[in-house]
Amino acid sequence: MSVLEIHKYPSRVLKQKASDVREISGRTARMLHDMVDTMYVANGIGLAAPQIGVLERVIVVDTDPDNRGKGLLKIINPVIVEARGSITWEEGCLSVVNYTAEVKRAREILVRGWTLDQREVEIEASELEAVCLQHEIDHLEGTLFLDHVSRLKRELYRKRLRRENPGLVAAAEASPVDLP
Repeated sequence: MSVLEIHKYPSRVLKQKASDVREISGRTARMLHDMVDTMYVANGIGLAAPQIGVLERVIVVDTDPDNRGKGLLKIINPVIVEARGSITWEEGCLSVVNYTAEVKRAREILVRGWTLDQREVEIEASELEAVCLQHEIDHLEGTLFLDHVSRLKRELYRKRLRRENPGLVAAAEASPVDLP
């Protein structure tokens, strides 16, 4: 089991767009396994590769914490191909410390992607699973759930973060992209 470091806002890697995985390899399998371990140890329900500093289109999702692994999704190059309805959900993020906010998203989605055994899959999701998939796919585009809240709420969070950890925001703004 490998637990990886989760990059925290305002890390610049979180604002970068991830690239498609061109070859599904043993390295991809190890990364997905480590991402699942990291997500579970952090008590999360989703994790995207950019959150561990890897700019590749890979996500893991498990929205049933009481039955870990039963509904686990490991998706490579996920794309939302259909979206219907709307739902507002209180979201948090492993990369955005001590902050939640209501975000409006599609209630039902259809995601197309690839499995580790190189099969194309389609996943129909609704409610929490749809919200989580959209949240993680946003990470692949360099979008945080903070980008879906008002500018005022985002700035209030940023000010609170500066107050609680003054060096963090200044260091992130001054440094180049912090890829591993």
